[in-house]
Amino acid sequence: MDKSAKSSDNGTKKMKRDIPDGLWTKCKNCGEIVYIKELEKNNWVCLKCDYHFRISSADYIKLILDDGKLEEYDSNLVSEDPLQFKDTKRYTERIKAAQKKTGLNEAVVAGIGEINSKQVSFAVMDFNFVGGSMGSVVGEKIARAIERSLDKRIPLVIVSASGGARMQEGILSLMQMAKTSALLALLYDAKIPYISVLTNPTTAGVMASFASLGDIIIAEPKALLGFAGQRVIKQTIGQDLPEGFQSSEFFLEHGFIDFICHRRDLKNKISLLLDYMEVQSQSAR
Repeated sequence: MDKSAKSSDNGTKKMKRDIPDGLWTKCKNCGEIVYIKELEKNNWVCLKCDYHFRISSADYIKLILDDGKLEEYDSNLVSEDPLQFKDTKRYTERIKAAQKKTGLNEAVVAGIGEINSKQVSFAVMDFNFVGGSMGSVVGEKIARAIERSLDKRIPLVIVSASGGARMQEGILSLMQMAKTSALLALLYDAKIPYISVLTNPTTAGVMASFASLGDIIIAEPKALLGFAGQRVIKQTIGQDLPEGFQSSEFFLEHGFIDFICHRRDLKNKISLLLDYMEVQSQSAR
Protein backbone atom coordinates (compact mmCIF):
# COMPACT_ATOMS: atom_id res chain seq x y z
CA MET A 1 0.00 0.00 0.00
CA ASP A 2 1.12 3.55 -0.80
CA LYS A 3 2.35 5.01 2.53
CA SER A 4 1.36 8.55 1.55
CA ALA A 5 -2.21 7.41 0.82
CA LYS A 6 -2.39 5.66 4.15
CA SER A 7 -1.07 8.75 5.92
CA SER A 8 -3.64 10.97 4.14
CA ASP A 9 -6.44 8.60 5.10
CA ASN A 10 -5.41 8.71 8.74
CA GLY A 11 -5.30 12.50 8.59
CA THR A 12 -8.87 12.60 7.24
CA LYS A 13 -10.07 10.34 10.03
CA LYS A 14 -8.35 12.53 12.62
CA MET A 15 -9.93 15.66 11.13
CA LYS A 16 -13.39 14.03 11.33
CA ARG A 17 -12.78 13.16 14.96
CA ASP A 18 -11.76 16.76 15.70
CA ILE A 19 -15.05 18.21 14.40
CA PRO A 20 -17.64 18.02 17.19
CA ASP A 21 -21.10 16.67 16.37
CA GLY A 22 -23.90 19.18 15.96
CA LEU A 23 -21.83 21.98 14.39
CA TRP A 24 -22.61 21.23 10.75
CA THR A 25 -25.54 19.93 8.76
CA LYS A 26 -26.22 19.02 5.13
CA CYS A 27 -28.74 20.92 3.01
CA LYS A 28 -31.37 18.48 1.73
CA ASN A 29 -31.77 20.47 -1.47
CA CYS A 30 -28.27 21.29 -2.73
CA GLY A 31 -26.10 19.03 -0.56
CA GLU A 32 -24.05 21.93 0.81
CA ILE A 33 -22.45 21.35 4.22
CA VAL A 34 -23.66 24.30 6.31
CA TYR A 35 -22.39 25.65 9.63
CA ILE A 36 -25.38 25.48 11.96
CA LYS A 37 -24.74 28.81 13.70
CA GLU A 38 -24.71 30.58 10.32
CA LEU A 39 -27.89 28.72 9.40
CA GLU A 40 -29.56 29.95 12.59
CA LYS A 41 -28.56 33.55 11.84
CA ASN A 42 -30.17 33.13 8.41
CA ASN A 43 -33.49 31.89 9.90
CA TRP A 44 -32.66 28.28 8.98
CA VAL A 45 -32.46 29.05 5.27
CA CYS A 46 -29.57 27.59 3.24
CA LEU A 47 -27.08 30.32 2.37
CA LYS A 48 -26.30 28.70 -0.98
CA CYS A 49 -29.68 27.67 -2.46
CA ASP A 50 -32.29 29.35 -0.19
CA TYR A 51 -33.75 25.99 0.86
CA HIS A 52 -36.02 26.54 3.88
CA PHE A 53 -35.25 24.01 6.60
CA ARG A 54 -38.19 22.89 8.72
CA ILE A 55 -38.32 24.84 11.99
CA SER A 56 -40.29 24.55 15.23
CA SER A 57 -43.30 26.48 16.49
CA ALA A 58 -41.00 28.33 18.92
CA ASP A 59 -38.85 29.47 15.98
CA TYR A 60 -41.87 30.91 14.15
CA ILE A 61 -42.97 32.73 17.30
CA LYS A 62 -39.53 34.36 17.53
CA LEU A 63 -39.55 35.12 13.82
CA ILE A 64 -43.03 36.65 13.46
CA LEU A 65 -44.13 38.11 16.79
CA ASP A 66 -42.71 41.26 18.37
CA ASP A 67 -39.91 40.37 20.81
CA GLY A 68 -40.76 36.71 20.17
CA LYS A 69 -43.53 36.95 22.78
CA LEU A 70 -46.82 35.05 22.78
CA GLU A 71 -49.39 35.21 25.56
CA GLU A 72 -50.24 31.53 25.32
CA TYR A 73 -53.75 30.18 25.91
CA ASP A 74 -55.04 26.63 26.43
CA SER A 75 -51.59 25.13 27.00
CA ASN A 76 -53.12 22.73 29.53
CA LEU A 77 -55.23 20.92 26.93
CA VAL A 78 -53.89 17.41 26.22
CA SER A 79 -55.07 14.52 24.06
CA GLU A 80 -56.86 11.54 25.53
CA ASP A 81 -57.26 8.13 23.92
CA PRO A 82 -61.00 7.79 23.14
CA LEU A 83 -60.53 4.78 20.83
CA GLN A 84 -57.94 2.97 22.99
CA PHE A 85 -55.85 2.95 19.82
CA LYS A 86 -52.78 0.79 19.36
CA ASP A 87 -50.64 0.07 16.29
CA THR A 88 -46.95 -0.64 16.85
CA LYS A 89 -47.37 1.20 20.16
CA ARG A 90 -50.20 2.70 22.16
CA TYR A 91 -51.46 6.16 21.23
CA THR A 92 -50.88 7.35 24.79
CA GLU A 93 -47.23 6.32 24.48
CA ARG A 94 -46.87 8.28 21.23
CA ILE A 95 -48.29 11.39 22.88
CA LYS A 96 -45.95 11.08 25.87
CA ALA A 97 -42.95 10.58 23.56
CA ALA A 98 -43.90 13.64 21.50
CA GLN A 99 -44.34 15.74 24.65
CA LYS A 100 -40.91 14.70 25.89
CA LYS A 101 -39.29 15.34 22.49
CA THR A 102 -40.79 18.78 21.87
CA GLY A 103 -41.58 20.16 25.32
CA LEU A 104 -45.12 20.85 24.04
CA ASN A 105 -48.43 19.40 25.17
CA GLU A 106 -49.84 19.30 21.63
CA ALA A 107 -49.08 19.97 17.97
CA VAL A 108 -50.25 23.59 18.02
CA VAL A 109 -49.41 26.61 20.17
CA ALA A 110 -51.97 29.43 20.30
CA GLY A 111 -52.48 32.76 22.00
CA ILE A 112 -52.30 36.54 21.59
CA GLY A 113 -49.28 38.40 20.25
CA GLU A 114 -48.27 41.47 18.29
CA ILE A 115 -46.83 41.91 14.81
CA ASN A 116 -45.23 45.33 14.44
CA SER A 117 -47.43 46.53 17.34
CA LYS A 118 -50.64 45.13 15.79
CA GLN A 119 -52.42 42.70 18.12
CA VAL A 120 -53.32 39.34 16.56
CA SER A 121 -54.76 36.00 17.54
CA PHE A 122 -51.92 33.69 16.62
CA ALA A 123 -51.60 29.92 16.23
CA VAL A 124 -48.64 27.92 14.96
CA MET A 125 -48.40 24.19 14.35
CA ASP A 126 -45.35 22.07 15.09
CA PHE A 127 -44.54 19.17 12.74
CA ASN A 128 -42.23 17.64 15.33
CA PHE A 129 -45.28 16.70 17.42
CA VAL A 130 -46.73 13.54 15.80
CA GLY A 131 -46.24 15.05 12.34
CA GLY A 132 -48.29 18.13 13.23
CA SER A 133 -51.37 15.94 12.98
CA MET A 134 -54.78 17.38 13.89
CA GLY A 135 -56.68 15.58 16.61
CA SER A 136 -59.41 16.85 18.94
CA VAL A 137 -57.09 19.10 20.95
CA VAL A 138 -55.45 20.70 17.91
CA GLY A 139 -58.89 21.37 16.41
CA GLU A 140 -60.14 22.81 19.70
CA LYS A 141 -57.13 25.10 20.12
CA ILE A 142 -57.50 26.38 16.54
CA ALA A 143 -61.23 26.90 17.17
CA ARG A 144 -60.53 28.88 20.33
CA ALA A 145 -57.95 30.99 18.48
CA ILE A 146 -60.66 31.86 15.94
CA GLU A 147 -63.12 32.65 18.73
CA ARG A 148 -60.58 34.98 20.39
CA SER A 149 -60.23 36.75 17.09
CA LEU A 150 -64.01 37.15 16.94
CA ASP A 151 -64.39 38.25 20.57
CA LYS A 152 -61.55 40.79 20.47
CA ARG A 153 -62.12 41.76 16.81
CA ILE A 154 -58.45 41.30 16.03
CA PRO A 155 -56.87 39.63 12.97
CA LEU A 156 -56.13 35.91 12.93
CA VAL A 157 -52.80 34.47 11.77
CA ILE A 158 -52.27 30.71 11.57
CA VAL A 159 -48.97 29.07 10.57
CA SER A 160 -49.61 25.51 9.42
CA ALA A 161 -47.28 22.51 9.25
CA SER A 162 -49.08 19.19 9.21
CA GLY A 163 -49.38 15.72 7.77
CA GLY A 164 -53.17 15.91 8.22
CA ALA A 165 -55.81 14.51 10.54
CA ARG A 166 -54.67 12.20 13.36
CA MET A 167 -55.75 8.66 12.51
CA GLN A 168 -55.50 7.52 16.13
CA GLU A 169 -58.64 9.55 16.91
CA GLY A 170 -60.66 8.42 13.89
CA ILE A 171 -63.79 10.41 13.09
CA LEU A 172 -63.15 12.72 16.05
CA SER A 173 -60.13 14.14 14.21
CA LEU A 174 -62.09 14.57 10.97
CA MET A 175 -64.80 16.52 12.84
CA GLN A 176 -62.23 19.24 13.52
CA MET A 177 -62.23 20.13 9.82
CA ALA A 178 -65.90 21.08 9.92
CA LYS A 179 -65.64 22.82 13.30
CA THR A 180 -62.76 25.09 12.32
CA SER A 181 -64.22 25.81 8.88
CA ALA A 182 -67.60 26.83 10.32
CA LEU A 183 -65.95 29.26 12.75
CA LEU A 184 -63.88 30.77 9.95
CA ALA A 185 -67.12 31.45 8.06
CA LEU A 186 -68.26 33.55 11.05
CA LEU A 187 -64.92 35.38 11.00
CA TYR A 188 -65.39 36.12 7.30
CA ASP A 189 -68.92 37.43 7.89
CA ALA A 190 -67.55 39.69 10.65
CA LYS A 191 -64.99 41.07 8.15
CA ILE A 192 -62.07 40.21 10.45
CA PRO A 193 -58.87 39.42 8.49
CA TYR A 194 -57.40 35.94 8.48
CA ILE A 195 -53.93 35.25 7.06
CA SER A 196 -52.92 31.63 6.53
CA VAL A 197 -49.23 30.74 6.26
CA LEU A 198 -48.37 27.38 4.69
CA THR A 199 -45.03 25.77 5.52
CA ASN A 200 -43.40 22.50 4.57
CA PRO A 201 -45.44 20.31 4.68
CA THR A 202 -49.10 21.34 4.85
CA THR A 203 -51.29 18.48 3.66
CA ALA A 204 -54.46 16.40 3.99
CA GLY A 205 -57.11 17.36 6.56
CA VAL A 206 -55.39 20.57 7.65
CA MET A 207 -54.96 21.73 4.05
CA ALA A 208 -58.56 20.75 3.31
CA SER A 209 -59.89 22.90 6.16
CA PHE A 210 -58.56 26.00 7.92
CA ALA A 211 -55.19 26.20 6.12
CA SER A 212 -56.84 26.83 2.74
CA LEU A 213 -59.51 29.27 3.97
CA GLY A 214 -57.42 32.38 4.58
CA ASP A 215 -58.39 35.74 3.14
CA ILE A 216 -54.73 35.78 2.14
CA ILE A 217 -52.73 32.55 1.77
CA ILE A 218 -48.94 32.79 1.93
CA ALA A 219 -46.52 29.89 1.43
CA GLU A 220 -42.84 29.45 2.04
CA PRO A 221 -40.73 28.55 -1.04
CA LYS A 222 -40.79 24.92 -2.23
CA ALA A 223 -43.13 23.80 0.55
CA LEU A 224 -44.92 20.49 0.04
CA LEU A 225 -48.63 21.28 -0.20
CA GLY A 226 -51.66 19.19 -1.09
CA PHE A 227 -54.28 16.74 0.09
CA ALA A 228 -53.38 13.15 -0.80
CA GLY A 229 -49.91 11.83 -1.60
CA GLN A 230 -48.59 11.60 -5.13
CA ARG A 231 -48.85 7.80 -5.30
CA VAL A 232 -52.49 7.78 -4.15
CA ILE A 233 -53.48 10.50 -6.63
CA LYS A 234 -51.75 8.72 -9.51
CA GLN A 235 -53.49 5.44 -8.70
CA THR A 236 -56.85 7.20 -8.40
CA ILE A 237 -56.81 9.16 -11.67
CA GLY A 238 -54.61 6.72 -13.61
CA GLN A 239 -52.42 9.46 -15.07
CA ASP A 240 -48.88 10.70 -14.71
CA LEU A 241 -48.65 13.89 -12.67
CA PRO A 242 -46.78 17.10 -13.55
CA GLU A 243 -43.38 17.48 -11.94
CA GLY A 244 -43.52 19.56 -8.76
CA PHE A 245 -47.33 19.64 -8.76
CA GLN A 246 -47.45 19.70 -4.95
CA SER A 247 -45.03 22.60 -4.51
CA SER A 248 -45.71 26.19 -3.48
CA GLU A 249 -44.62 27.33 -6.93
CA PHE A 250 -47.13 25.07 -8.70
CA PHE A 251 -49.91 26.22 -6.36
CA LEU A 252 -49.08 29.88 -7.04
CA GLU A 253 -49.04 29.31 -10.78
CA HIS A 254 -52.51 27.78 -10.59
CA GLY A 255 -54.02 30.43 -8.34
CA PHE A 256 -54.39 28.47 -5.11
CA ILE A 257 -52.15 30.74 -3.03
CA ASP A 258 -51.53 34.48 -3.15
CA PHE A 259 -47.81 34.82 -2.38
CA ILE A 260 -44.62 32.87 -1.92
CA CYS A 261 -42.63 34.61 0.79
CA HIS A 262 -39.03 34.12 1.88
CA ARG A 263 -38.86 33.45 5.59
CA ARG A 264 -36.82 36.59 6.31
CA ASP A 265 -39.64 38.73 4.86
CA LEU A 266 -42.53 36.90 6.51
CA LYS A 267 -43.15 39.23 9.44
CA ASN A 268 -43.09 42.44 7.40
CA LYS A 269 -45.23 40.90 4.64
CA ILE A 270 -47.90 39.86 7.16
CA SER A 271 -47.73 43.28 8.84
CA LEU A 272 -48.16 45.09 5.51
CA LEU A 273 -51.12 42.89 4.56
CA LEU A 274 -52.78 43.48 7.93
CA ASP A 275 -52.46 47.24 7.43
CA TYR A 276 -54.05 46.99 4.00
CA MET A 277 -56.82 44.62 5.11
CA GLU A 278 -57.67 46.83 8.09
CA VAL A 279 -58.23 49.79 5.76
CA GLN A 280 -60.38 47.66 3.47
CA SER A 281 -62.34 46.27 6.41
CA GLN A 282 -63.09 49.74 7.80
CA SER A 283 -64.23 51.06 4.44
CA ALA A 284 -66.56 48.05 4.01
CA ARG A 285 -68.39 48.69 7.31
